[in-house]
Amino acid sequence: MLNPEFPILIRAILVTMFLQMAEDDLAEQQEREWIRRMASKDANALDAFYSRYNRLAFSLVFRIVGNREDAEDVLTDVFWQVWQQSSRYDGSRGKPVAWLLTIARTRAIDRLRSRGRHEVTTDDPDKHKDPPAPAEPDPFVQTDMRQAVHDALQSLPEQQRIALEMAYFQGMTHTEIAAALGQPLGTVKDRIRTGMMHLRKRLRPYL
Repeated sequence: MLNPEFPILIRAILVTMFLQMAEDDLAEQQEREWIRRMASKDANALDAFYSRYNRLAFSLVFRIVGNREDAEDVLTDVFWQVWQQSSRYDGSRGKPVAWLLTIARTRAIDRLRSRGRHEVTTDDPDKHKDPPAPAEPDPFVQTDMRQAVHDALQSLPEQQRIALEMAYFQGMTHTEIAAALGQPLGTVKDRIRTGMMHLRKRLRPYL
């Protein structure tokens, strides 16, 4: 079993990460293709990109502007900018989602500054209310956590990563792993234990 001191969300991410890593690579390829098609003014590609990321972008924007109506307006501006600047996307400088969230963050901050310059004081009782609590975990936070787990796994030596994959993704026992790898049982246990200690150290900010 995974270390019981790991938060439930991180344990769940670790259990599924090896599969997700492959899926993420495929998703990123698809997103890069959508951006290429957007540069050729393919509206269907924009629809697909919007469907995948509108909630994530909205969550980030809403956290910055703190107002649902403004957040919805900014979201429209964000994807319009994605559409207009798709030909300028440089894949060597980051993933499509990172590019999108950079645009979203910049637009949200611009809206906040603009509102600060033009906002007229009113007696609206709803003005200072806290934003509604999300019904589910913040997808932006989850994305950040998944990236942290992904990076932590990638930093493991290959022998440790393979042993962890066999234990937590394929569900094999330590004895089965030792037999499959032709390694002593003690060696396999040590690799898994050392790998988990490394992950715990790398993921300490999320614990």
